[in-house]
Amino acid sequence: MSLSNTEIATIRASFAALRPDTSGAARSFYSHLFTLAPEVRGLFKSDMAEQGPKLMAMLGVVVGHLHVLEEILPAVRALAIRHVGYGTEPAHYAVVGQALDRMLADRLEPILATQARVAWAKAYGLLANVMIEAAEDATPAV
Repeated sequence: MSLSNTEIATIRASFAALRPDTSGAARSFYSHLFTLAPEVRGLFKSDMAEQGPKLMAMLGVVVGHLHVLEEILPAVRALAIRHVGYGTEPAHYAVVGQALDRMLADRLEPILATQARVAWAKAYGLLANVMIEAAEDATPAV
């Protein structure tokens, strides 16, 4: 599991471009998420004003470890298992990826957005697959 140096640099540059208004980026993400999948709104029990900073902090951790993704995989797996308890289903990961993509398109300059969306999609896909596997392993068979 790895990203190229160019992909890592692109993701880091795009995340840096989001930093001046992380609350706006988070609002954009959740707006897209709830438009794409209104049924997931009920999975968020905490105040959305608190959820946005959590999202951006987690993205910051991921961006900071792109060159060594293996180091954060235990935390990523644990996050997936926690999300099973919140009611997250494997199909939700695709919708989250779409919301992330739309947020990047909204919040970044067009040239950076095009490159960033491809790199973020690859990184998100890698991590989402790890999370789905961890969630499936943690879910008892019915």
